[in-house]
Amino acid sequence: MPKKMLRVLFFCLLLSTNLIAQSEGIAAFWEEASRSVAEGDFEAYAATFHKEAILVNGISGTSFPIQRALDGWEQGFNDTKAGKMKAEVEFRFSDRFHGETSAHEIGMFRYWWQNEGEEAQEVFIHFEMLLTKSTGEWTVLMEYQKSMGTEEEWKKME
Repeated sequence: MPKKMLRVLFFCLLLSTNLIAQSEGIAAFWEEASRSVAEGDFEAYAATFHKEAILVNGISGTSFPIQRALDGWEQGFNDTKAGKMKAEVEFRFSDRFHGETSAHEIGMFRYWWQNEGEEAQEVFIHFEMLLTKSTGEWTVLMEYQKSMGTEEEWKKME
């Protein structure tokens, strides 16, 4: 095999190995987000966001620092941790763009919750997330909750 061909193959191998490593890191990020919601681990969930993160809410037409959203979500985490509520979040993706230190993820999430003594509820939301890996860990810079989704749209993303 010619040297040039070997170099191209070696480059392709390095590139694919790097992409796999990036995908595994992103997968661990989403697993941690899901785990923290299910266990009511507010500190771990809050740590998935960069300190300067922004929440863009296309449903309500607003945008604000993530801390404001986290302040509103904290009681649900506390109730989950205390066993007063059950919750889970699951993510599915339609488009994923990864670099070594940045990622843009597009998809839907399903958030399910049930307060003690009440019927379970769920919502499906189209989202985009912009992430950075600036301190060795992936964190969200921007969460854009674009619009409400449907269970049918969710199932098509399987």
